[in-house]
Amino acid sequence: MSAKISFSTLACPDWTMPQIIATAAGERYDGIELRFVQGEDSLWKLPVFSGKELASTKRALADHALTISCLDTSCRFHSPDPAERGRWMVEGERMADLAAELGAPGLRAFGDTIQPGADRASTQSWIAESIQELAEITAAGGVEIWIENHGDFAASCETAAILAQADSPRVGIVWDPANSFSAHRERPAEGAAVLHAAIRHVHIKDLRREGNDWKHVLTGEGDFPLLELKASLEELKYDRFVSFEWEKKWHAEIADAEIALPHFARWFRKNFA
Repeated sequence: MSAKISFSTLACPDWTMPQIIATAAGERYDGIELRFVQGEDSLWKLPVFSGKELASTKRALADHALTISCLDTSCRFHSPDPAERGRWMVEGERMADLAAELGAPGLRAFGDTIQPGADRASTQSWIAESIQELAEITAAGGVEIWIENHGDFAASCETAAILAQADSPRVGIVWDPANSFSAHRERPAEGAAVLHAAIRHVHIKDLRREGNDWKHVLTGEGDFPLLELKASLEELKYDRFVSFEWEKKWHAEIADAEIALPHFARWFRKNFA
């Protein structure tokens, strides 16, 4: 497979950029998916991403031949309140400016959850309108908007419906097949068949079923059909980033990044590359 690998800094949310870059380079990753740095998710607020420090960050990335595969936001466009959606739009614009500076091709956003008193159709419309508008704003900087299949829109068909309504060539999908597998038992081949050309970035992780819950486990140790995902990506001739999403930020009990990130890099080269 010709896909490149990165990891989400959800695995190491309190690390500094030098720590993140050193691990990515040391474990021979091709890129980094920025989510949290030094505990902050509004990355534009950090000194390391402004002025002279931003220039140093860009040099360090270039010196280690590392790409920012995706810049992740916490933007959610599910609110019935236009003002709330507008606040997330401002955050998206600020993050898109940083994405352009870092050469990241896409900005990740969410749909996400149908709010009390709202219905699915209205929520879908708010999400589609918001990401279409944000994509128009960010086009000048060369940054696309990539919506992740997540929350109440985890199923591939739900995400595809939002994409169709947004109707923009600058909107794509961050495909997390484990989200749709755990929520709907949707197989990777099913998701790939629905989303295909809209996939811009792929999250990969492994899960193990324990009772009614899904537990995050090191790749190759769970029940998620990883090899089916590989076959689906090969069929699509996918050549963008496959990004390891180790959710340490949300699940303190799972292994530390110092264990999980090297493990994934070794596993990928042995089983996926």
